[in-house]
Amino acid sequence: MKDILNKLYTHQCLSEDEAEKVLLNIGENKYNNSQIASFMTVFQMRGITLDELSGFRKALLETCTQLDLSEYGAVDIVGTGGDNKNTFNISTAASFVVAGAGYPVIKHGNYAATSVSGASNVLEFHGAKFQKNKDDLKRTLEKSNFTFLHAPYFHPIMKQVAPIRKELGVRTFFNMMGPLVNPGMPQKQLLGVYNLKMGRLYNYLFQQSNAKYMIVHSLDGYDEISLTGDFKCFSKKGEKIVSPSELGLKISKEEELYGGSSVAEAAHVFDTVLNNTCSADKRNTVLANAAYAINTFKSDADIQSCLEEAERSLIDGRAKRCFEKFIECVS
Repeated sequence: MKDILNKLYTHQCLSEDEAEKVLLNIGENKYNNSQIASFMTVFQMRGITLDELSGFRKALLETCTQLDLSEYGAVDIVGTGGDNKNTFNISTAASFVVAGAGYPVIKHGNYAATSVSGASNVLEFHGAKFQKNKDDLKRTLEKSNFTFLHAPYFHPIMKQVAPIRKELGVRTFFNMMGPLVNPGMPQKQLLGVYNLKMGRLYNYLFQQSNAKYMIVHSLDGYDEISLTGDFKCFSKKGEKIVSPSELGLKISKEEELYGGSSVAEAAHVFDTVLNNTCSADKRNTVLANAAYAINTFKSDADIQSCLEEAERSLIDGRAKRCFEKFIECVS
């Protein structure tokens, strides 16, 4: 590791093989925590290259528990995190709206590392016990149209670095990895990224795959569609900047997206969304993300019709019922 760190400190980049090897060595406990922390923070100062991202991804997929659920043709809705916005659980709420609209969701998530509440936090708060067994996960998906893969259960390297990430409390390249290594192998993905460079890197990687995907970034820094301003979309169709007004929605206030100062507060906000008793800003932000996820199933449909599907799922209570069925399956 000393040689690797010295190389990085002099602004050199790792090859794909080197990046893969370092992560494999982390998984085998070959480095101490100080070395790992130093390694993770280097990429905050100079950014990550495509070769490095690809090597890290290879290592995580090589060591993860194999769990192919691609037969369901499901979508994952996930942001990288690390945008320092401390929003409520937008992608998790959007996932249940999508499930309620009739589209299967296989969400890959974790505890929060840089915010108050990650997907794992809010689901666990509601009584969810994370599942490992493929048959259990399939049963949950079939009953609720949603299943959840808690990343440390399937990625030993992520489990290894979780305490260090939490202690650091800042974004690391592991934020970038979660959306790329869902062990359920969903065929569709809505990915939120915290900056445009990451959007372009993701776009390049996914263009080489058969996945149907949409990568989104709000230009004021959110790793999802925040509706606080314009956002950019990347897909196989190209790149596009979209304004809330094009969706027929008003601009959201940043304070309305705040996730609170505790998991309990974040969970309360999450509940108001699924109960459809939240503010219009929260509701519209969730619906916009859900609409773009639905669009991965219906790429020829206009986004307005997808937005209407998402709205019906929430208003009719189907999103909430999917959530209740999920909790019933995993409690």
